Amino acid sequence: MSWQPCDDPKPGDAATCDAIEHIIVPRARDLGGFEVRRALPSEARQMVGPFIFFDQMGPAEFLVGNGIDVRPHPHIGLATVTYLFAGELMHRDSLGTELAVKPGELNLMSAGRGIVHSERSSAEARAAGSKLYGIQAWAALPKAHEEDAPNFAHYDTLALPRITGEGKTVRLIMGSLYGARSPAAFPHDCFYAEAVLAPGAVLPLDPDYDERAVYVVSGQVDIAGQSFGEGRLLVFRPGDRISILATSMARIMLVGGEPMDGPRHIWWNFVSSSKDRIAAAKADWKARRFTPVPSDSEEFIALPE
Repeated sequence: MSWQPCDDPKPGDAATCDAIEHIIVPRARDLGGFEVRRALPSEARQMVGPFIFFDQMGPAEFLVGNGIDVRPHPHIGLATVTYLFAGELMHRDSLGTELAVKPGELNLMSAGRGIVHSERSSAEARAAGSKLYGIQAWAALPKAHEEDAPNFAHYDTLALPRITGEGKTVRLIMGSLYGARSPAAFPHDCFYAEAVLAPGAVLPLDPDYDERAVYVVSGQVDIAGQSFGEGRLLVFRPGDRISILATSMARIMLVGGEPMDGPRHIWWNFVSSSKDRIAAAKADWKARRFTPVPSDSEEFIALPE
């Protein structure tokens, strides 16, 4: 593939500053020795493409014997997209899935009409002293797929396209970007990728999709002469070509896609185009009508009252 550096706006071009529509500072939340930074949804923006929820998990280190324990809980109308930079997370769900997601891998769980899952540190990770650092995103399902059967897919590091050159390494997690396509199936036109940039590297982001954003995980980047550090979600206006200059070693997430087919309602772990559907899911979870996780059925997170 070609980075096509000649045609991109140059870093420092003041006209490119107008391309940034929102600068979102994530809300930090302490979950007991474990920090989560939530960038989406926000007051400024509910979604970027299909992505309606965007959490940075960690970086966190746990003492020997400790770890993450997210008890079984339900979802409808969305797909969870779990991608780690460090550590390990054990995924179990009501389909009978039980496996660990590791750095550079993708866990893609489509809830459809309803699924239950848990996320915990494995016994091996607890014994060694565990870490966790990564991103969990939710992608809203199109209306025509909100009631599909639930599904789970796992993709290891070798399955996800890797694009390298000129101080840039991009791993394509979902969708299409830079002439590559991820094998991960999702029923809406989108893109999601991790980019690691060496100091001085310039990464173009063309206006191939109407909705685009960059999340700075670590390091420092420059866009049109304006500097942005870690923990910033930069949402771009449609139609402008963007150049991202790394002024230090940087890790960023590229996220976006075509606009969704209407707004979504969010309540707790439920996403839907219909308030009535969310009300039904609340009643189903309260009445224990969701299928439980076979290997993790003793605990659950109660419906918020």
